[in-house]
Amino acid sequence: MYRVELEDFEGPLDLLLLLINRREIDIFDIPIAQITNEYLAYVQLMESINLDGVADYIYFAALLISIKARMLLPQPEMDAEDDEIDPRQQLVDQLLEYIRYKDAAETLNQQLEQRSRLFTRGKASMPPEVETPEKEVLVKATVFELMNALRLVLEDAPDEETITIVPQQYSIEDQSEHIRRILFTKKRISFHDLVRGQTRSFIVVTFLAILEMAYGHEICILNTFEGNAFMIEQGGITDV
Repeated sequence: MYRVELEDFEGPLDLLLLLINRREIDIFDIPIAQITNEYLAYVQLMESINLDGVADYIYFAALLISIKARMLLPQPEMDAEDDEIDPRQQLVDQLLEYIRYKDAAETLNQQLEQRSRLFTRGKASMPPEVETPEKEVLVKATVFELMNALRLVLEDAPDEETITIVPQQYSIEDQSEHIRRILFTKKRISFHDLVRGQTRSFIVVTFLAILEMAYGHEICILNTFEGNAFMIEQGGITDV
């Protein structure tokens, strides 16, 4: 089992919004059974690689399962005024409130970015060497898109060898060095090509090594998500 902690890891509502937007679903008429199954598939993948913060997703998965069960009841739930209760309403309210929160946060971030481009009198007179440029973040792409690429590659991966007495062990450090050697000659490679034909354990550890190296500002991940074909290359500014 391998563990990786990701900065700015999206929350359960982000994952749910991603699934809704990907299928262009009406937020007021969510097909709860379908969304719940897709959501659980992501949670199971997060558990398998032990991503930090999975507990919040498991709690939200239980909420989705509860809503799904309530919608399967033979008789709809009624309120005090004999109006039918939609079990999804609380979820819709949460999503709408979260969207408003994200929009407000994005507006504030844009204002801060605009303000950062302005120089006050004190800052203008400051010697250039005193100012320290901010370190570029090389991964701004959604973690869920990266995980979807991992899921698609794992579906095509061969089964682990069952007759091997001593199975091959991989470490994040070993896979990081493997990636460095590949990028030294190729400069850029897709995740699919990097792990083509390898076992599931090789693929998972290589995926974690990519995340560690990206957050360590050693490589960047290019946002070219066509199926499972996201790209990695040596340091620089990520194209996302």
